Amino acid sequence: MTFSLRPAYDDPRTAELVGRLRDYLDGELADYERARGLTPTSRLTRADLQPVWRRSRELGFYGVHLPEEYGGQDLTHTQLAALKEEIGASGRVLAHCVLGDMGGPLRAGDILRHATPHQWETYLLPLIRGERACCFSLTETDAGSDVRSMRTVAVPDGDGYRLTGHKVFSSAGPFADFAIVVARMAGTGEQEGDKPRFSAFLVDLDSPGCRVEDGATPMSGEHIESDIVLEDCHVPAANLLGEEGEGMRIALGRVTTNRLLHCPTVLGATRRALALTLDRARTRTVAGGQPLLTLQAIQHKVADMATGYYAARSMTYAALAALDEGREAHTEAFMCKLFVAESAFRILDEAVQIHGKEGLTQGNEIEYLFRKIRMFRVLTGTSEIQRNGIAKLLAFHH
Repeated sequence: MTFSLRPAYDDPRTAELVGRLRDYLDGELADYERARGLTPTSRLTRADLQPVWRRSRELGFYGVHLPEEYGGQDLTHTQLAALKEEIGASGRVLAHCVLGDMGGPLRAGDILRHATPHQWETYLLPLIRGERACCFSLTETDAGSDVRSMRTVAVPDGDGYRLTGHKVFSSAGPFADFAIVVARMAGTGEQEGDKPRFSAFLVDLDSPGCRVEDGATPMSGEHIESDIVLEDCHVPAANLLGEEGEGMRIALGRVTTNRLLHCPTVLGATRRALALTLDRARTRTVAGGQPLLTLQAIQHKVADMATGYYAARSMTYAALAALDEGREAHTEAFMCKLFVAESAFRILDEAVQIHGKEGLTQGNEIEYLFRKIRMFRVLTGTSEIQRNGIAKLLAFHH
């Protein structure tokens, strides 16, 4: 893999998809956002998002990774990663809607495998078509990294279950029709030594006893999170995903793949920051009228930034290639998430430094990217959790 701030691909299918995706992101989608005056901190509505889901579906991007019978192109992990990298590099506010990250098929992830025919018909086919949207409700205020300490409880009740609890950080919650909710089965995990059992449910967000509230605003300033509050909310038995007690396995089922597939989006954003920084260093002049980039201190900074990006990208695609060959990549997934998160943060920190006052100003893209990238050291598993995973696998499997 060679270094480039605008990668080209030898695989004709990847090259064609990436080319078309760049055209859409830089052209039609950019125009759509400009016409609506959208910024990263806009309060987005379903009316903003749904046309992009539908248009992306028409163009073949929405759910592109899915098998062909569901309208996708059955992409490899490496091909999907190349598209996700372009999403991150585009600087578009609604880029997360194009492949289905925001409430669409990528958000639903591996749960598609566990769905019954009824669940496919009612929830997942409309989701793939961009007609319905979902959010994932696992995290609670005191159950983040330790999801097993969750308090949301499911009580069996006649022809279904009654759910009570309070979920936070449900991304896409403000636009979703239903949530994938993981809850502890009542009567389990309450005594010391008693193992909790978890189940996963499809919950219609307009059900009696279910409330969608404004979630906390993350440091990126985006309004894409909700709290899902359940108060004795009845969920029919037909909405149980998989078997009772399988909820955590379903929720964390594709965790290795998902951990790896978050990395290309962050690498894309890092690539954009690097390109913006090089532009800045070439055009900003210092005393004597010379460009900033003539200073050796700045040259060394951008050299280190580019090298860190290249290393992080190379290891990510190597791990994805292993997955595509059918090999396990648990250790590598932990390593990639750790290294990409930490490297991207260092690169963005230098980008802010080189931009000077502009890099500290709200409304400047570098300042926004710095906040957005900082979150990745915590989201989808903190850097410390990744280190724990690496150490454990090294101790017991190598």
